[in-house]
Amino acid sequence: MKLLHVDPSPHIRDNMTTQKIMLCVIAALVPSAVAAVIHFGWLALLMMVFCMVCSVAFEGLCRIVMKREQTIRDGSAALTGLLLAMNLPVTLPLWEAALGCFIAIVVVKQLFGGLGQNFANPAIAARIILMLSLTEDMTRWIQPRTAVSDFSYDAVSSATPLVSGTANIMDLFWGSTGGCLGETCAAALLFGGIFLIGMGIISPVTPFAYLGTMAVCTLIYSGGDVHFMLYHLLAGGLMLGAFFMATDYVTTPITWQGKLIFGVGCGILTFLIRAFGNYPEGVSFSILLMNILTPYIDKFTMTKPFGGIRKAGSKA
Repeated sequence: MKLLHVDPSPHIRDNMTTQKIMLCVIAALVPSAVAAVIHFGWLALLMMVFCMVCSVAFEGLCRIVMKREQTIRDGSAALTGLLLAMNLPVTLPLWEAALGCFIAIVVVKQLFGGLGQNFANPAIAARIILMLSLTEDMTRWIQPRTAVSDFSYDAVSSATPLVSGTANIMDLFWGSTGGCLGETCAAALLFGGIFLIGMGIISPVTPFAYLGTMAVCTLIYSGGDVHFMLYHLLAGGLMLGAFFMATDYVTTPITWQGKLIFGVGCGILTFLIRAFGNYPEGVSFSILLMNILTPYIDKFTMTKPFGGIRKAGSKA
């Protein structure tokens, strides 16, 4: 009599590689990147290319110094650089952007073992460190050139919509507002997110739970003001965080229950920081905090493999 052979997952083989996944995410960010160039000019393109090149270079050099297999071809470093650029204002000095790339790649990613071993999303961690250490430069916003007739990086400055609270909903949707490169055009981010879901690259559970929780919290807080709810969904980095950063494979839960808890937690924390904290934006902080809780969420939601045998002395 033959016995069943029990193996751990995954059991389904696919031709989807890490490189293909990273390239798909980069492709999904292209509409937002194009929108950033349209709204902020060629300096936006320079910032994105610069961060991608720096991130790849730092990863390549770090792997050489650490005498480990080269990983720059998997596309993860380039994606990290692009995501970081999307979280930066176009006016940020390039040397500060390079510092952010170093923090993301070398400190947060490689020193913890490389792709698959980092405890937090590298781009988010780098953005938070830059925000806390270089606050003035990280909060110097300009109006998109599509919103003003006489555009000048030196003369045209503004508060972000979350600070001013006066932006038009359609301006938030199409991107005619100040902010980071990847914050201004919600339509482009929504298109990219739907593309990733349709391709099966990301699960819809986390972004929908994130956005849904934020919608419910803002509706309750405002007494049912739909305009207030839409404003907070479209303003700031919520769309970028929900679709492109809260869905990171490495730093977010594995099961759908875990993804749901993660998304709800991000939504609650973002709302609390925006409503009661000292910072108008709470997306990066909320995702980082939930990244730290991911191992515990996985432990709570992971099921025992069918046919698994309990080890002697194990309480599991």
